[in-house]
Amino acid sequence: MLILMKKKTAMLAGTLAAPVLATALAPTPSDDQDGARHLLSISFSYRAAGEFSRNGRPVEGPLRELRLPADLVIMKRQVTGAEYARCADEGACPRIGIAAGSQDAPVVGVNWHDASAYAAWMSRRTGVIHRLPTDEEWTFAAAEKARDEASPLVDPADPAQAWIARYEAESARARPAATAAQPGGTFGTNSNGLDDLAGNVWEWTDSCFIRVSLDGGREQISNSNCGVRVVQGAHRSYMTDFIRDPRTGGCAAGVPPANLGFRLVVESSRPIVTSAVRSVAKLLRRT
Repeated sequence: MLILMKKKTAMLAGTLAAPVLATALAPTPSDDQDGARHLLSISFSYRAAGEFSRNGRPVEGPLRELRLPADLVIMKRQVTGAEYARCADEGACPRIGIAAGSQDAPVVGVNWHDASAYAAWMSRRTGVIHRLPTDEEWTFAAAEKARDEASPLVDPADPAQAWIARYEAESARARPAATAAQPGGTFGTNSNGLDDLAGNVWEWTDSCFIRVSLDGGREQISNSNCGVRVVQGAHRSYMTDFIRDPRTGGCAAGVPPANLGFRLVVESSRPIVTSAVRSVAKLLRRT
C-alpha cells in the first residue's frame, strides 16, 4: 500500500512539476511577448524625491547609490489609448475622452486613480500583478533619460538664496509644448530599450510626496502626502492624484507637465512557483 501511495504521489509530482518547471524557466517577458523589458538589477545614482530641509533651510535631496532588490520588468512603451479604452469598455476604468485617431498613441489625460484602476484590471485579466513603478524604479529604467536636477550651490546660511536659485532654475527650464501625445517611438529609445521617456508625456509613479528633515545627520520624514504623487518625464514633478490635465493646476512646484500618462511594472510570478514546488515536496515527505 505504501509503495502504491508513493507511486501515485510521484505521478502527481510529475504532473505538477512539468508546468511549474516550464514557468520557472520560461523566457523573460520580451518586446515580442507583451511589450515589457527585463532589466537586470545593478547599482545606479538616485537623488531622493521630495522636499528636504536642514536646520529649517531648504536643501537638495541626498544623492545616493541604489540597487533595486530584484530585477525589474517594465513596459517598453506607455499604455495606449486603445488599451485603456478596452478597460473602460469593461467598466473597470473611468471613461475619459480619447481623441479620434489617437488610439495607438499613449493615453493621456489620466490621473493616478485612473492609472491604478488600469493596473488592477490588467492584474485580474492576466493573473500577473501589474502596478505603477516607484520613482526609484522609474529612474533606474530611464537610465540616461533621467535628470539629476540639483540646484546650483548657494550660501547655506541664507535660505532666501536657496529659494531664489531654485526659482531661477525652474524659470530657465523650457516649458513643454502642450501638444497631443505623439505616436510611439517619436521621442526615441533609451539604453534600456524603453521608448519615449522624457518626451511630452509624463508618467505617474506610485511614490508619495514627502517632506524630510536632515537635521543631526539623520533623515526624518516630517510629512508624507499620498494625495500628491511623483510624476516623471522631461523633469520630475509632483501632482495631486486626481489631476488629469496638469495645465489646470495641481503641480506642487515648477513648470507643469504637458500630458499625464503611464507605463506599468510587471511583477514576477516566481514566488508562486516556489510555493507550488514546496507543497509537492511536503507531500512526498509525508509518504
